[in-house]
Amino acid sequence: MKHLATVLTFLALLAPLGVRAGEKPAEKPAGKISGYMFGDYYWVAADHADSLENQNGVWFRRIYLSYDKGLSEAFAIRFRFEASSPDFTAKSDKLNPFLKDAYLKWTRGSHNVLFGLSPSPTWERIESIWGYRSVEKTPLDLQKFGGSRDFGVAFQGALDDDKKFLYHLVIGNGTDTKSETDKDKKLYLSLAAKPVKGATIEVYGDWENRPADTDWLTLQGFASYEQEKYRAGLQFVQQTRKQGAGKDDLKLALLSLFGARQLTEKTWAFARIDRTLDAIPGSDKIAYLPFAPAKSTLLIAGADLKPIPEVHLLPNLEMVLYSEENGVKPDTDVIPRLTVYYVF
Repeated sequence: MKHLATVLTFLALLAPLGVRAGEKPAEKPAGKISGYMFGDYYWVAADHADSLENQNGVWFRRIYLSYDKGLSEAFAIRFRFEASSPDFTAKSDKLNPFLKDAYLKWTRGSHNVLFGLSPSPTWERIESIWGYRSVEKTPLDLQKFGGSRDFGVAFQGALDDDKKFLYHLVIGNGTDTKSETDKDKKLYLSLAAKPVKGATIEVYGDWENRPADTDWLTLQGFASYEQEKYRAGLQFVQQTRKQGAGKDDLKLALLSLFGARQLTEKTWAFARIDRTLDAIPGSDKIAYLPFAPAKSTLLIAGADLKPIPEVHLLPNLEMVLYSEENGVKPDTDVIPRLTVYYVF
């Protein structure tokens, strides 16, 4: 609470900055505070790790608090803070907020330039079309193939007047929300097309320069189709990780398919399947859903009940099925949850 109070006080002080005593402030667009929260009651009904079976509880998996303000017709700023509960594999701790976004945006026509800590294009478009970040991260986010943010310079916009061809280029530190400590950098590029109404095709790539000949190269293809009452998407990703001089490269791949359908005015149903075509290093450290070190199939299904547009009740089920790895087939993970998501 102490940290959240500090954040709220900081946001409240932002509005009058730059106004001298006795000077009438220039008319500018009003600032806006917004945010959202989501968390679950979860139950680990079955798990490949015996120590996690029957673990249950309530947690916040994300809290956002944002401040947006236009400085002029061309310039705007955003500050955003995030907090979340430690997962059940971590040491008990308080919810400590950290800086998620902090950038200055310059707009000219259909093009933007952002300086500071801003979203990367790695899964930003896919996450918005999937629409259920409150239930689960997109595959690259979940499997730690990259970061959602980076500190640097971003260029984004449309390449044509009809905005059917879009781009997002970032030149960043490659450190996500952490500070830079070396000379290595990361380049991101997303190119997207909207050939017909409702359809989106995206090709994406990034190259991360890492020390000691351990660079990462990611390539991704994504296609989706959206209508008022349903949407679906298909994603394929391949990542090459150099292992150092004299060692073979590590090649990882995954495939994901999702869909959502409106059932009634206030109810949607959704489902997703992720297949990792290789055992992903570090997947046993994934927050809230640690995987066994083996090829896996993640199944997600649930319903979205909206009593009002700002409140979502999301009963859902996650299952992870594993392939045999080195003669051992891990047990299936089964985690039913009731997720609550609300915006303000």
